[in-house]
Amino acid sequence: MLHYAVVFFVIALIAAVLGFGGIAAGAAGIAKILFVVFLVIAILTFFMGRARGPRV
Repeated sequence: MLHYAVVFFVIALIAAVLGFGGIAAGAAGIAKILFVVFLVIAILTFFMGRARGPRV
C-alpha cells in the first residue's frame, strides 16, 4: 500500500512539473488517501500484535 502511495506521489510530481494541474491534484489526493490507509492498517496491526502477547 505504501508503494502505491509513493507511485502516485511521483506521478503527481511529474504531472505538476509538466503543467498538468488537474492530474497532479488527483494523483496527490489518491496518494494522501493511500498513505492514511497504510498508517491506519500499520497502527492496527501493531496494536493487534501487542494485544496477543508474547508467544512462548
